[in-house]
Amino acid sequence: MRKLVVATSNPGKLPEMQQYLKGLDWQLQLKPPELDVVETELTFAANARLKAITVAKALGEWAIADDSGLVVEALQGAPGIYSARYGKTDSERIARVLRELGEESHRRAQFVCVLAVAAPDGSIIAQSQGVCEGEILNSPRGTQGFGYDPIFYVVQYRQTFAQMSPELKQRVSHRGLAFTQLLSQL
Repeated sequence: MRKLVVATSNPGKLPEMQQYLKGLDWQLQLKPPELDVVETELTFAANARLKAITVAKALGEWAIADDSGLVVEALQGAPGIYSARYGKTDSERIARVLRELGEESHRRAQFVCVLAVAAPDGSIIAQSQGVCEGEILNSPRGTQGFGYDPIFYVVQYRQTFAQMSPELKQRVSHRGLAFTQLLSQL
């Protein structure tokens, strides 16, 4: 079994990634918290590659990284790569998006996730992108999930991410789509 270091200090990402990589010959572990990777790039893809390369080279291990976020058309793509930093808490981030959208009727949005896998020498051996189209509601709906899930409505399923079962969200979300694509490369 090969070790695959998840290029994050967020312990919540480990079980999520384990679900997506179930059945593969990888033992996942979090990167050491003292190994900090500052996201300095301007795209999801570049940030995912940066994190994977930095962790792989620093540890001499295989590494996987993701960068993802919410892209709202009427906000010229914001919060985008700054999604996690758009407020201090999930509720502050949601409130900011809703405040900035105001009474705007054009509420199309998408969640984007880019995954990158780096070999121990830092070379990228696989990369994928998943996009889930939706729209931003005027107020939160649902109790599942995290982040912007309560305001991100997937028209095809007539539910927000926060209303979906974990199994449905895993299958249709931006991260689920990116992992499906990544698995075909691995």
